[in-house]
Amino acid sequence: MAEQYREILLNSPEETADFAARFARVIAIGDTILLTGDIGAGKTHFSRHLIQNCLGCLEDVPSPTFTLVQTYDGPTCEIWHSDLYRLSSPEEVIELGLIDAFETEICLVEWPDRLQELAPANALSMSLKMTDETGQRQMMLAWTDPKWDSKLKDALSD
Repeated sequence: MAEQYREILLNSPEETADFAARFARVIAIGDTILLTGDIGAGKTHFSRHLIQNCLGCLEDVPSPTFTLVQTYDGPTCEIWHSDLYRLSSPEEVIELGLIDAFETEICLVEWPDRLQELAPANALSMSLKMTDETGQRQMMLAWTDPKWDSKLKDALSD
């Protein structure tokens, strides 16, 4: 299947949070989002709001920079939020148990380049980039699995 692309301009942190809330309604077991972008681009901000909306409460969702993985008990499965920035090899990813979670949980992975060949083929890639406008982010989405076509359509239709 050919890779699909979609670009979204998010004009404020609130728009990013709103998109994360809409996206939380369509994400399901076995879904993985690979988040890339410079430090401060909004990866954790998006993840925090997606997780809070999946949980249905304003639970504290810290950055997993130092813990590497934070897990949350969602309504249908666990939600794994990982930050692989400090890892140096794919073998360390295996030790975290993240590979198994790709199939049975919802996974949000910051710095997914550390996965190398272990990245799931059915994942949605989400790249965030700051623009010249204060608070504005450019989000580029890329995927090959057709399941993301309808999920993104639903998340973007509100």
